Amino acid sequence: MEDQNRLQRRRALLITAAAIVIVYIIWNVPQLEAVLYPFRLFVTYVHEAGHGTMALVSGGQFLDFVVSPDGSGVARTIGGSRLLILPAGYLGAALFGAVLFYLANRLRHGRAISMVLGVGLILFSLAFGRVSPTALLVGVGFGALLIALGWKAGDYINLLILNVLAVMTGLNAVFDLWFLISNSGVQAGDLRNDAAAFQQAVAPLVPAAVWALLWALAAVLMLAAAVWFSLLRPANKRE
Repeated sequence: MEDQNRLQRRRALLITAAAIVIVYIIWNVPQLEAVLYPFRLFVTYVHEAGHGTMALVSGGQFLDFVVSPDGSGVARTIGGSRLLILPAGYLGAALFGAVLFYLANRLRHGRAISMVLGVGLILFSLAFGRVSPTALLVGVGFGALLIALGWKAGDYINLLILNVLAVMTGLNAVFDLWFLISNSGVQAGDLRNDAAAFQQAVAPLVPAAVWALLWALAAVLMLAAAVWFSLLRPANKRE
């Protein structure tokens, strides 16, 4: 039993390493821009879904959300807590990546996770993304692909795809936040980004770059916790 656990853990580590390499290649090879594009839209999808979901959690309404072909997006909400809703785009994306990474590598039921996530994406898109053709296409498209992978492909292929989505979404949230920290538009109060909007609506005395830094640190901690509890801590406890 212990040898089997070690083998499973080794395979999980190899799949994780392969996912990181794939994400790195997709990000850094210009010829793969066409491959990167749908993932960029998916990250925006998760970002806007984070805003809307937090509006619901904090007692408000989530009307709908839009994903534009250029990769931008907006969520329409009513009520709720701005204190929670505004950070929930970046932090929601980081949390999505961390939770997906944890579930994929801790439970290791890749086919089932893919199918559940796929169904969830389709239902979420029909409920809140119906006003946006791009959001509907991204949610239903990725959802259908995940269902098909869960139905036809093996566990290891599913785990690889789930890890790619988790790493891509989680790290993208971190990198976007670091960009905001160094972007002069943040400090100038450009309301096209969440950190500047948070500064104006919630804490005007604290610079937007400081909020972006704090969110980035929180996102890193979430991802680190997912790696620790799904891959590293179990290994230490068994050995």
